[in-house]
Amino acid sequence: MSAENKKFSNGLWLIGLGPGNPDLFTIGGVEAIKNCKHVFIEGYTANLQNIDLQELEKRFGKWKTLMRNEIEKPDKLLTLASHESVALLIIGDVLQATTHIDLILRCQKLNIPINLIPGISITTLIGEVGLQAYRFGRQTTIPYIYKSYLPTSPLEVILTNKKNNLHTLVLLDLDPTGMGEDKPQPMTPFIAIDTLNSMSKKLKINGEQMDSDMMSWNAVLCSNLGTSNNQIRYATLRDLSEVKLDGMHCLIIPSKLHEIESLALRRWEVD
Repeated sequence: MSAENKKFSNGLWLIGLGPGNPDLFTIGGVEAIKNCKHVFIEGYTANLQNIDLQELEKRFGKWKTLMRNEIEKPDKLLTLASHESVALLIIGDVLQATTHIDLILRCQKLNIPINLIPGISITTLIGEVGLQAYRFGRQTTIPYIYKSYLPTSPLEVILTNKKNNLHTLVLLDLDPTGMGEDKPQPMTPFIAIDTLNSMSKKLKINGEQMDSDMMSWNAVLCSNLGTSNNQIRYATLRDLSEVKLDGMHCLIIPSKLHEIESLALRRWEVD
């Protein structure tokens, strides 16, 4: 057995795909995808653009998509990795989700070789916006309203960050069912901002002091970062809610801007 074949004899490779553009993969990631006997993609924590998916399949062949239940109950996956080489492709970075850390711990407990190949994460990609990285506070996620349940904690995180003069990265849900079993449906800007507005109204009803018009807040809408359809817009939440664009989105709610940040954001102002 050659040294290369021995390297890929068995084990689990967690490979970060970044935003999905194959030109941004690491050399190590490409090598592992080509040499692992089995290749799967984790299909419920993020979503690939069709153009990137087609290019990936053209370069590396097709693979099976694993959904939430197969990742959170990974007995079959780990049994396979115990005697053959298995690559699990993860959009973004491999360690952004707690589920993937759990896989590492399981592999260590079972003495299954584990190999980590980082990918570009959303926290890196938003650097293009021009806000200073050290001025971001805790990030949050806007969930789909499920069975009329509306949590207010995402907006509370934003308000706390604003109070502390920190920016907020707001991720958007992509699983309307909350079960991670169906193909991801990335939340639209309209649904995300409308949900935030509903949270604001709920907090007001509960006696919280809120801005009279949250929809007038300035914010940044980042769409499909790192892909060929990369777009960034800076406007009020009201204006951003009218943007109709397919793909993955996130919001940034800035706090008080430094001069250089203000200049950087002007590049993305919507006419």
